[in-house]
Amino acid sequence: MKILIDAMGGDFAPLEQIKGCIDARKEADFTPVLVGHKERIEACAKEHGLDLSGIEIVHAENVITMEDPPLSVRSKPDTSLKVGFELLAKKEVDAFVSAGSTGAVQVGATLFVKRLKGVKKAAIGTVVALSCPVLILDCGANTSFNEDIFAQYAIMGSLYMKAVCGVEEPRVGLLNIGAEAHKGTEEHVKAYKRLSEMKGIRFVGNVEAGNVPKGVCDVLVTDGFAGNVLLKSMEGMSKFLMLNLKETLNSSLKNKIAGLLCRKDVYKMKKKYDAKEYGGAPLLGISAPVIKAHGNSDAYAMKNAILQAIRLVEGNAVEKISQAIKQFSAENQR
Repeated sequence: MKILIDAMGGDFAPLEQIKGCIDARKEADFTPVLVGHKERIEACAKEHGLDLSGIEIVHAENVITMEDPPLSVRSKPDTSLKVGFELLAKKEVDAFVSAGSTGAVQVGATLFVKRLKGVKKAAIGTVVALSCPVLILDCGANTSFNEDIFAQYAIMGSLYMKAVCGVEEPRVGLLNIGAEAHKGTEEHVKAYKRLSEMKGIRFVGNVEAGNVPKGVCDVLVTDGFAGNVLLKSMEGMSKFLMLNLKETLNSSLKNKIAGLLCRKDVYKMKKKYDAKEYGGAPLLGISAPVIKAHGNSDAYAMKNAILQAIRLVEGNAVEKISQAIKQFSAENQR
């Protein structure tokens, strides 16, 4: 199995990408392929004493920066993203991981790798570590939606959670302003009815934002705008609470002693809810596995993003999604 990693995308490229590949190889049997400027990759590895043995490198002269518009993935020549997506489209690699520009990753995947037949909108899914792992789908790819799109998100999200996270019967919730079936916009009401009637989907109804951390669903279906706001609100509140906990534990001698006594437990809690444990967000609805890692990913996050890509391949998630979408399309044409 070959996993392609964008060596130039992200705040700490290519160092953390190289280290992430090395660490991932200790836990999984695969061939990492770094795509990016070969001389810079090799010089970085040499400077930090990193062994590139067993890691392939595909040269790409340029890189798409965060300042470049997303469509530059098509117009800017010989970038690591463009070369990477072309390799994925030709099936010369099995999956692609990038911490580069979210917009460019989304556009490049759609232009070069293409959506699965029948998929109306590809979606960025983010697994959030709460009472149980919850896949929020969509987290920023699309702001427009209708009942068909939400139905497809439910299918893709359920199959992803089963293939990658091992959830046998994923519970699907619809993000809304109330639990009642009539709440939300007209499209939300229609989506509620559609999801309630779908076979093979374990729909648990509307889910209010305040109930998401309680583990009431495994897949949370929403539009990209609301999903992105929810995700960033939870991330911001999590950082705020951890910072305040740290300040409280350092505020007095008594609290410092208490902090020392519970330090291991606090660390375990922090690790449990750390987004780095999942490493990246799958771009679902694309005809090959694509993982979008966070722009500030370190080696640990990159390692986990790579391992997530491997589980996507091993779980044959893309093919399962493709078959489910075909069935969904056929049923809608009746």
